Amino acid sequence: MDRLCCFSSQLAGGRSSCGSGKGRSHQGPVKYGFSLVKGKANHPMEDFHVAKFVLYQGRELGLFAIFDGHLGDSVPAYLQKNLFANILKEEEFWTNPSTSISKAYERTDTAILSHSPDLGRGGSTAVTAILINGRKLWVANVGDSRAVLSHRGQAIQLTIDHEPNTERDSIEDRGGFVSNMPGDVARVNGQLAVSRAFGDKNLKTHLRSDPDVTNADIDAGNELLILASDGLWKVMSNQEAVDIAKKIKDPQKAAKQLVAEALNKESKDDISCIIVRFQG
Repeated sequence: MDRLCCFSSQLAGGRSSCGSGKGRSHQGPVKYGFSLVKGKANHPMEDFHVAKFVLYQGRELGLFAIFDGHLGDSVPAYLQKNLFANILKEEEFWTNPSTSISKAYERTDTAILSHSPDLGRGGSTAVTAILINGRKLWVANVGDSRAVLSHRGQAIQLTIDHEPNTERDSIEDRGGFVSNMPGDVARVNGQLAVSRAFGDKNLKTHLRSDPDVTNADIDAGNELLILASDGLWKVMSNQEAVDIAKKIKDPQKAAKQLVAEALNKESKDDISCIIVRFQG
């Protein structure tokens, strides 16, 4: 196996399932913890995650992601294995991270569609975070998994929820429509409850896969970052999540507590949560 393949394998996380774990930076005080619980729907767990620190070209990168699949687990599993590797393959990553992340998202989606007979007809949302040397944070997303930063105890949403009603014009310009049936959420063509996603070949002409990308400088005012699937955010506000997490120093215990709170609030979906704590 060549060096690039070896490094690509290091970037992938283990297969997500019900459980939790934690880790820490080797060069600073940053720690992370995660917790994942299968929802009550009658299908296998469709959430996957990445949470790890790696050394790359003389820098330490914290790589964190949640991939929330629908109609099967093949697409989120593919993203878990390939998306970060594709981002870091971009030659201009260090000089223009935003463009590199956007290009990698689009190229990864193209690869998924070209493998659609093997990966099936499903798709996945994604929220990714790259922490460079514990100081610079780059966050991107497609869909409704979300990243929330705590700054001096105040919740700051770093991502944009890509919902059909908010991107109706884009969907209709592509020849699709948004349904709003009583008792249900808005859906693209009556099917998908997000307006951007990886995969979903049958709907792709009406969907987007380009991410929203943002960045933040991590300083003494930033306590922690929460990444979570919509199984958490459907039942909990950003500030509620921050208020719970900031009281628990161990990020694994904090992630487990957020999942437990979501279950207490009767979330039915798969629930996945990663907490990155920047300070002790």
